[in-house]
Amino acid sequence: MDAIEVDDLHKVYGAVHAVDGVSFRVRTGEVFALLGPNGAGKTTAVEILEGHRRRTAGRVSVLGCDPERGGRDLRERIGIVLQSAGFDEDFSVRELVRLYRGFYPRRLAVDDVIELVGLGDKRDARVKTLSGGQRRRLDLALGLVGDPELLFLDEPTTGFDPSARRRAWDMVEMLRGLGKTVLLTTHYMDEAQHLADRVGVMVAGRMVAVGSPAEIGGMARQASVVTFRLPAGADPASLPDLGGPMVTEGLERQVRTAEPTLTLHRLTGWAVERGLELPVLTVTHPSLEDVYLDLVTPTGVSS
Repeated sequence: MDAIEVDDLHKVYGAVHAVDGVSFRVRTGEVFALLGPNGAGKTTAVEILEGHRRRTAGRVSVLGCDPERGGRDLRERIGIVLQSAGFDEDFSVRELVRLYRGFYPRRLAVDDVIELVGLGDKRDARVKTLSGGQRRRLDLALGLVGDPELLFLDEPTTGFDPSARRRAWDMVEMLRGLGKTVLLTTHYMDEAQHLADRVGVMVAGRMVAVGSPAEIGGMARQASVVTFRLPAGADPASLPDLGGPMVTEGLERQVRTAEPTLTLHRLTGWAVERGLELPVLTVTHPSLEDVYLDLVTPTGVSS
């Protein structure tokens, strides 16, 4: 059974179709990243999955339950880390984690969770003394202390410095290793590319692409760029057909091609035949961010 199953999900507010026929699956034990610009419908879709918002139409299953009817039994099996949460400022970190731990039948040790999110030296500090990044770590601790089977992470590393982000990534990878399922939303493409087994991109209420970071939006079919520099004395007019238009930028030449292996074969064969060594030779593939930006533009959506 998939951890999450969504079929033809709709959510309508008057004339606004916030979620418009979305379908996708999240496999048990995988990290799934839901991406999209502000207003794409991500938050609405996730709130429906969490059981906090009613859908207009469609079928949704979370851990085998309809989240509208799952009630306490379902809530005890999931963890939620919101984009922002309100805390009683006078609690200490340890007191607050212990309080939330009492809400769940399955529980992790308080001090273990605090160490896991990197707040060991702040366990006795009052919430009001924590920095923004430390509060986000506390959010994570509260979402984890109930030992959830499925964890929803909404912008989990917003406000984190680079070191804290890496620790958060390590924690998500550890959760995957323990067999947990994670659905995260993020605006950081490097985060999605590093963490996610699969990615879904929402635009204007619709899911426009689903796949692994390497596959998303047909990334494998996107044009790669071969960059090279000719040695002194080489005649550029003798270059073979490299499978795409060539652009000269300073001393370097670039060819955009859908067949980089063939382009490299022709270019290196040409150089070997003439006993030439190319001082610069690189192949650049589109990043997840490149493809994402293409998908969320009007031309990307219409294609």
